[in-house]
Amino acid sequence: MEKSRNAEEFIARQRAAIAANPECGTSHYNLAVALLGQQKYDEAENELIEAINCSPTLAEAYVQLGGICLHRGDLEGCLNYNKQAVKSRAVFAEGWGNIGFVELQKGNLEEAIRALKKAIIYNSRFIQAYTTLANAYLMSGLIAESIETNLKVIEIEPDFPIAHNNLAICYLEQGNHEKAIEHCDRAIELGYQVNPEILKEINSHR
Repeated sequence: MEKSRNAEEFIARQRAAIAANPECGTSHYNLAVALLGQQKYDEAENELIEAINCSPTLAEAYVQLGGICLHRGDLEGCLNYNKQAVKSRAVFAEGWGNIGFVELQKGNLEEAIRALKKAIIYNSRFIQAYTTLANAYLMSGLIAESIETNLKVIEIEPDFPIAHNNLAICYLEQGNHEKAIEHCDRAIELGYQVNPEILKEINSHR
């Protein structure tokens, strides 16, 4: 209840700020984020568009609009908004990460890898970008590159289960069964549900 009241108070403050200064992109953006927290997507979308109208280089607003598109299952819309985000701020890691994610969903592996490499250049601790990049490498048959990238994830966050699962798959591909078992077991310890087919194959090498 307290959290809800605080959210409503925050929204009221942002609405007051906009009433006093309708041209403040930041106030429109802050209001939109609060509305997204309440899953009021249409209203949030309108505020984000207002934010961009006031501040055309507000890269975060484009990314949030991309998120709304993704929520609606609109991959193209998500991609286009994130492209606008990095156009307005070239070094915006989150925008590049999202572009990579969408390109991977569309099966455009080269484009995904290119975007994700940029994401981690601009944010060297961007775990989601590393993880998506590792998947893109794996799907491209670049097993060694996928292992290297997953190991980087574990270096940043040792208990990240997805990376351990992905390493298990990569090492299985390489025929390194000892390492595959080790990372599979760690993924399971961390609560990850390993694909039954992968688990069956790894168990056959115990």
